[in-house]
Amino acid sequence: MGVWVDANYLVSSSFYLLVLCLICSRKGNATAANGSDLFTGRWVFDPSYPLYKASACPFIQKEFSCQKNGRQDLLYTQYRWQPLGCTLTRFNGLKLLEKFRGKSIMFVGDSLSLNQWQSLTCMLHYAVPSAQFNISRVGDVTTFEFLLIKYEPCDIQLRQLKKMQDYEVKVMVDRSVYLVDVVMEKIGRVLKLDSIQGGKLWKGIDMLIFNTWHWWNRRGPTQPWDYIEVGGVIKKDMDRMQAFEIALNTWAGWVDANIDPSKSLLFFQGISPSHYNGTLWGEPKAKNCVGQKQPLLGTTYPGGLPPAVDVVKKVLSKMKKPVKLLDITLLSLLRKDGHPSMYGLGGSTGMDCSHWCLAGVPDTWNELLYNLIL
Repeated sequence: MGVWVDANYLVSSSFYLLVLCLICSRKGNATAANGSDLFTGRWVFDPSYPLYKASACPFIQKEFSCQKNGRQDLLYTQYRWQPLGCTLTRFNGLKLLEKFRGKSIMFVGDSLSLNQWQSLTCMLHYAVPSAQFNISRVGDVTTFEFLLIKYEPCDIQLRQLKKMQDYEVKVMVDRSVYLVDVVMEKIGRVLKLDSIQGGKLWKGIDMLIFNTWHWWNRRGPTQPWDYIEVGGVIKKDMDRMQAFEIALNTWAGWVDANIDPSKSLLFFQGISPSHYNGTLWGEPKAKNCVGQKQPLLGTTYPGGLPPAVDVVKKVLSKMKKPVKLLDITLLSLLRKDGHPSMYGLGGSTGMDCSHWCLAGVPDTWNELLYNLIL
């Protein structure tokens, strides 16, 4: 129930699996430093997936609700990410809720952050399906939280239910597509690469997952700015990768100056890829992701990684505060089958090979995040 409001022969085998899990856990700790171990692997078919049924998550937005929009093939929902040398701990929503009891989680970024936020809220709702929830929006921030249960002192059943459900966890998403500011001035909308005024909303949050990239190459009518300002100089345009790096450095400086890592867990989502060129995955005739029903089953992507990945890693490596890279790029590149394509917001006329169906790939992003914070 909810409402929308606007404003884990057998002894040796088990021992082997335990050792692998311990290795994975240790590698997970190493991942915090180098961002690689959990993210090198392959997709394997696992009929115990998905982690939730899309039909059991009543608030999936139309752009991610592929099954409701008519997609009938469901094989894409039954693949599990298998890192080389270890196995991820399966996501447990109740454990995550308990870990973050009374705390806040915020995704900050563009619609791929929204995609991951929507995934996590579905995963948590599936853990406590009978709990009442509320989704509210104030400005650019949308908040998902479970509602408090009111009960009379003598009502033992409700009191027990309240103890189970009153986690008081807030899961938020702040739509800040560039992380830096876009300001309306007399000359028009100015993308200020040196400025972050909206960062005040990020202070005091217990876990922050940042992201930006999806909008940096937008041009024409969908570009939400008219000029770029950097170093006090106004420009009509500039090299977009250079602008991206400058903005990331501004964000990095803001984090170093404003966030206490002893109080806030810090992550950067990484670069979520698109699939509009089949040549890059060995299928030259494919002009987009439509009709793709299986992932690439190897451990490498023929087309290589997008250059933005190197920019992100470069900036993170120079930061004073520890920001863990949720390095989702390779594993997502292998999932040409996971996009809405014609089953998204715009239907066949709005081919979407950038966002991801839910249930789907972003659930793995969150399962990886879960493993990094255990």
